[in-house]
Amino acid sequence: MKLRLAIAVALAFAAAAAQAQSPAPADVVFINGKVFTADGGDQVVQGFAIKGDRFVAAGSDGEMHRYVGAQTRVVDLKGHFVSPGITDDHFHNEGGGSGVDLSHVRSLGELLTTVANAAASAPAGTVVVSNSDWHEAQLKEQRLPTADELEQAAPGKPVVLVRGGHEYILNQAALKKWNITRDTPVPAGGQISRNASGELTGELFDEAKKLVTLPPPKPVSMEDILNTQKALAPYGMTAVRIPGAYRGNMIEAYHLMKQAEAEAKLTLRWTVYMPGFSLRSAEAARKAIQSWGTHQDEGDDWVKVDGVKLMVDGGFEGGHLSKPYLEPYGKGGTFTGLTVSPPAAYTEVVRELNRDGWHVITHAVGDAALDEVLDAYAAADKDASIKGKRWSVEHAFVSRPGQVARLKELDIAVSAQDHLYLAAPVLKKYWGWEIAHEVTPVKTYLDAGLLVAGGTDSPVVPFNPFWNLYHMASRDTISDGVYGEDQKIASRPLLLRLVTINYARLIGEEKTRGSIEPGKLADFAVLTDDFLTVKPQAIRDMKALSTWVGGREVYRAAGYE
Repeated sequence: MKLRLAIAVALAFAAAAAQAQSPAPADVVFINGKVFTADGGDQVVQGFAIKGDRFVAAGSDGEMHRYVGAQTRVVDLKGHFVSPGITDDHFHNEGGGSGVDLSHVRSLGELLTTVANAAASAPAGTVVVSNSDWHEAQLKEQRLPTADELEQAAPGKPVVLVRGGHEYILNQAALKKWNITRDTPVPAGGQISRNASGELTGELFDEAKKLVTLPPPKPVSMEDILNTQKALAPYGMTAVRIPGAYRGNMIEAYHLMKQAEAEAKLTLRWTVYMPGFSLRSAEAARKAIQSWGTHQDEGDDWVKVDGVKLMVDGGFEGGHLSKPYLEPYGKGGTFTGLTVSPPAAYTEVVRELNRDGWHVITHAVGDAALDEVLDAYAAADKDASIKGKRWSVEHAFVSRPGQVARLKELDIAVSAQDHLYLAAPVLKKYWGWEIAHEVTPVKTYLDAGLLVAGGTDSPVVPFNPFWNLYHMASRDTISDGVYGEDQKIASRPLLLRLVTINYARLIGEEKTRGSIEPGKLADFAVLTDDFLTVKPQAIRDMKALSTWVGGREVYRAAGYE
């Protein structure tokens, strides 16, 4: 009896040991690759295993074979490089709207011809409006058209060129239509640009855009959501962070994203921020919160509300600096950019949002704008600590050493993009070489120990994440050579972390995504090249061969086997 019991116990222990040595079979096992895990040690392994929507293991081919069962699909990566899913920390949408497409033009002549053709076919009485995803830096002349040049292209027909998110350029007919003259008062937080002779150039910045009433944009649709996903998947992109605006209406877009999730249509993860651009008082903030009908941290792994987006200065042409712009933008050395939200009003809103438990992120381009943000964040921190809550500054083009120290002290993250890659020569015209060549000093921020994530600000600049990574690796620009060589990021693992695990940290999801580790969401991309070793110039042309979100393949390049 005792012998039989001993044998039974021994067999039970043996079975338990065997079970411990043989984990449950995975649904899919990947082998024979070069897999960058982006975990704490920047490990590179041969393969990984997936069960459901999660990674269950990562390691050598031998280790992965333990997860192969009778129903397991085994994928031979054939030496290809795998990254955790690529992300964008500041993304509005992938295209610049339905207006006249200027994204393809490369000279002033092409631009004016495109406008002329559009005006010729436009019905009488309509306003010719362009898309927004273009910039004068893409033109051979590297300057904007004037009101007179646009008038010659479209005589008598109002033309409004929408450039990025901060500027309109009008022809003479449009200036006349909205009665904008040399005597028109300049709205606070805006600019009506003039040339050296004092004549209007047609440029309206930020709050001055409100002098113009454009036709209402087409309402955001389910098709827009699905088209964005389709456009981003070939670049290995699995998640985006939407700072307050998606095709003009964040609230409508958010509800469509939730509907798409309910209908199992999502192939991209969305983290959204409610629009607080126009808030100027605590009362206005309270009313806005009530109107949104949502709350901080509402949602799940697919669609999540993560805070409120505010704004304190302009963009390329209106970033608030502590030093004046160069001529002709300096207005005799007096123009230092725009204060879109007055400091007292902005601070009041920030404190109210903090008291109500909201996470705040703020657009700030210039160093004077960054002062405004830091002062408001410090005031809020005294009410209730913001440390550890992932508050951020969006863009942070220009900063001073003391400000970097304050960012660290307040535990503020930096959401950085590659605007300089496209707009370098124009920023040099506005601000001079000394400031322009150090625009978006990502290495400085990283060296100071700040959390930094990377993105594009699409459609202000193209959404290609590999242009962003190439620029940060090389500090090269499309048309004007290398700017700020001291800001190059030499470490490829560190670069890739900016758009993988650092993004997850920025949205507070580092425990569930951002790296290829057991228990995390199985979001990853098989890339065309080995990101860790490919020549810098080749980074620009990289794409995905296959993109997976939640353990499901959502994109496969033609010809990839």
